[in-house]
Amino acid sequence: MIAVIDYGASNLQSVSNALLKLNQSFEVVSDPKALSSFDKIILPGVGAARPAMEKLKSAGFDRVLPKVQVPVLGVCLGLQLFAEFSEEEDTPCLGIVPGRVRRLPPGLKIPEIGWNQVEVLKKSPLLDNIPPESYFYFVNSYYLDAPAEVVLGKTLYNVTFASVIEKDNFYAVQFHPEKSGAPGLQLLRNFCEKC
Repeated sequence: MIAVIDYGASNLQSVSNALLKLNQSFEVVSDPKALSSFDKIILPGVGAARPAMEKLKSAGFDRVLPKVQVPVLGVCLGLQLFAEFSEEEDTPCLGIVPGRVRRLPPGLKIPEIGWNQVEVLKKSPLLDNIPPESYFYFVNSYYLDAPAEVVLGKTLYNVTFASVIEKDNFYAVQFHPEKSGAPGLQLLRNFCEKC
């Protein structure tokens, strides 16, 4: 059974719809104490880092999430919240993954909205059966600047950034797999069934 965290800053409906389409059993969870009874956890996210972290803290997820032992998938803002720090309103984050979240540099439309390629750098069950350099749907103004050892895939948008990461039992993607057609659904299926 999969827990989808509801902390008031997430795209719950689209993630829930994708999991229903994949016939996955899940429950929307707003109490961090409940996480111990699930096999997998998804941390979705939309919006800004500071209010999202404030909501995670007020609910107590900031203390529980870094310690869970089951596979966790961060989506979009969820990936950024795994970092140590975000330059968006100078926000300390969960510190699960080494790295800093930075603003996309000027020169292209910000936020980045639309389809972009992910270049796969390393094998992982999360990326099984996804064609190399598949396109996924992004909506982001910030990106994770992370060390190479946690980066599974990268994307170019005026700067090359980590778009798929893995550290221990934590996985995350900068794009929205639930809005990314067949490759996105395959990634969600992989997380649910293989990670």
